[in-house]
Amino acid sequence: MQAKALIEEVDAEFEALKSRIFLNGGTYVNIVALKGRKDEREKAIQRAKDAVAEIDAAGVQVKDLDIGLLDFPCVVGDEIILLCWKLGEQGIGHWHSTSEGFAGRKPIDERIIRGQKKIN
Repeated sequence: MQAKALIEEVDAEFEALKSRIFLNGGTYVNIVALKGRKDEREKAIQRAKDAVAEIDAAGVQVKDLDIGLLDFPCVVGDEIILLCWKLGEQGIGHWHSTSEGFAGRKPIDERIIRGQKKIN
């Protein structure tokens, strides 16, 4: 999430510079500083890719980097569901079907804890 925030920050800086250059019909640009920011952005992109790949390798699905949303596939009965966690939550306390997504989150109940019943 921090890497994504840095990427967006650098992108906004470059867009603002582009607008300033256009509106002024040109302007002085510190190429060395811009190159440094571009390099920071590239490193942040790689950090984000590496983090997502590491999470994915553990079998966890990254659903939303902006809010820190993760889904954990889980078999309950003969159905695959997704246990759902959002950054800031104390633990995994919600689930949804593979077709519902975040909007369909429901609290984990005994059926899921026991993993014995098909979920309707």
